[in-house]
Amino acid sequence: MTRKAAPAPPAPKAKRPDQAKRPEQVFFDDPAIDRLMGVVMTLASEQYVLRDRVKALEEQLASAGHLDTAALATAPSAEKEAAARTDADDFARTILQPLLGRQQALGASGRHTLRKRRA
Repeated sequence: MTRKAAPAPPAPKAKRPDQAKRPEQVFFDDPAIDRLMGVVMTLASEQYVLRDRVKALEEQLASAGHLDTAALATAPSAEKEAAARTDADDFARTILQPLLGRQQALGASGRHTLRKRRA
């Protein structure tokens, strides 16, 4: 009884010259800033997509008679404006807190615990 030899694995595909590994682009002295800018640009792109989608939804709702676009353009009442300002202030405080003070996430104390650290 003879055994058949196992088929040879396929040869790896050769990379095209435009797929060759290139060095990472660096614009700032600290690579962390480059990566942070990448995050910011990704968020900005997503924000644009969301803005575009909201516009498309508004147009569809208005054309179906479910949305009064003139009502969207009117100024909110003083009560709604105050509530929106409070919400915006809370949002800004939350996202800017790490820049304004001590970080909330100080990391593990070395014992990998979730207990609160003392200041």
